[in-house]
Amino acid sequence: MDAIPEVPLSSGGRRLPILGMGTASDPPVESEITKQAVIRAIEVGYRHFDTAALYFTEEPLGEAIAEALELGLIKSREELFITSKLWCSDAHPKLVLPALHKTLRNLKMVYVDLYLIHWPVSSKPGICEYPIKKEDFVEMEYKSVWAAMEECQRLGLTKAIGVCNFSCKKLAHLLATSTIPPAVNQVEVNPVWQQKKLIEFCKANGILVVAYAALGAVGTYYGTNRVMESEVLKEIANARGKTVAQVCLRWAYEQGIGVLVKSFNKERMKQNLEIFNWSLSNEESKKIGEIPQSRACLGKDYTSANGPFKTIEELWDGEL
Repeated sequence: MDAIPEVPLSSGGRRLPILGMGTASDPPVESEITKQAVIRAIEVGYRHFDTAALYFTEEPLGEAIAEALELGLIKSREELFITSKLWCSDAHPKLVLPALHKTLRNLKMVYVDLYLIHWPVSSKPGICEYPIKKEDFVEMEYKSVWAAMEECQRLGLTKAIGVCNFSCKKLAHLLATSTIPPAVNQVEVNPVWQQKKLIEFCKANGILVVAYAALGAVGTYYGTNRVMESEVLKEIANARGKTVAQVCLRWAYEQGIGVLVKSFNKERMKQNLEIFNWSLSNEESKKIGEIPQSRACLGKDYTSANGPFKTIEELWDGEL
């Protein structure tokens, strides 16, 4: 199995393995299923794991890592790159640090490698729920919430900080007021939503884009089958003797971004790692670049007639 390439983050800390495993399940699954899937993933070579307070997978992830250490699959926690996220109800200046402490207790760790703001919106404190009630949304105090994130990094509770689902405009706003710039922006990227403008903006500002829904997130509430059913991608996969998933992941890797993929099937886990010893031709890349574009994760559940984002156009600042 080829080793997963790693890239440095602007803020230092552990280098990020470019291909990681997501742990969000929709609908949620039993903790033991997640735990065993993570152990299998470590066995086959994954070293980057993505979780979040909202996913309720922090505890099984922590348990899986403890077991992997006992089994000798890894020698130390330092071999792994762990990402978690701040939920909207904790996206308030005084709640960021307690939220990260809770995440660390769930994981049974003293630090995470990356801590992200999950969405660019806050909700009334106290309830970690999804969907958020429309009347519970409030405007995020970006500057002070980010200052609290910076404090988490200064305290060593996270090695790097970043955001998810931020547009170019929101990132520019954050960059203008931050002391420690975001190291990562985790967003939807796949061949049917290529995010060329956002990736270019992030690269120019030292921010690594990490893709979720890299295969279209089929089966989730927001997923699309347009990726896995793409005739262009099927044609390339067939010609190459690859799976459509492998073509998608290789394409993402060639964009110079990180990518998360979620499969609890051991064979597919292995297949998804087999993308580093071949490359797409210029012609194949050009064909993928010409695929019609549309966002799958519209984020409607983060809009409300009461604001702060009344429409998806406002949420994404027109990047649709």
